Amino acid sequence: MRTALVTGGGTGIGLAVAAALIDSGAHVFITGRRADALDAAVAALGPNSRALPCDHTSPDQVKDLATRFTGPIDLLVNNAGGNTDFDTDAPVGLHELAGQWRANLEANLISAVLTTAAVSDQLAGGGAVVHIGSIAAHRGAGSYGAAKAALASWNVQLAAQLGPRDVTANVVAPGYIADTEFFRDKLADSRRNTLVASTHTGRAGTPADIAGTVSFLASSSARHITGQVINVNGGALTTI
Repeated sequence: MRTALVTGGGTGIGLAVAAALIDSGAHVFITGRRADALDAAVAALGPNSRALPCDHTSPDQVKDLATRFTGPIDLLVNNAGGNTDFDTDAPVGLHELAGQWRANLEANLISAVLTTAAVSDQLAGGGAVVHIGSIAAHRGAGSYGAAKAALASWNVQLAAQLGPRDVTANVVAPGYIADTEFFRDKLADSRRNTLVASTHTGRAGTPADIAGTVSFLASSSARHITGQVINVNGGALTTI
């Protein structure tokens, strides 16, 4: 049975990824800062899941997390993060501005760097690392977009480092995904309609859309895909 670690696995995309991996036969460890959300997730996911509370911006907590694994890790999904700007007021001075930017970098980049480094020696050959990025990396979005762009840039180096060990590293970059806590219930209907209208598919993405892509990247069919950003946005952002 494969072992997977999904950070931020208690809700939304992380929970959908965990469920898809369990369906494929994996044993999944999910992490997060909220014990109640993790407990509810494990109750829904069943016996092939286990909750490990962890704040992935804390080096000490991430180091402790790594000691919980006595065997190899076949898949690491760095999903923890989100736009921390939604949790604060607009900055009024340079100190507040610095704090705002650091918060998003910590949540979306540093958390993935720390977690990957902490469990790197336990990553199994034939395994995969998948980071959850964002369309915001190409669309601006201030400190959040910058943090997700940095995540994709760092992944290029990571893929080169892990490749000789037969471990792939990729980024899945969602567009607008409904049914998550991302917007903290602050998304106006007009903005939602604009986001959906920007797609070619005419619908919002779902956590299952992202989970399916992560599952593919973790599969034997994706062993020659590494160092890439896989966009899942219904055509809202196209590439050549």
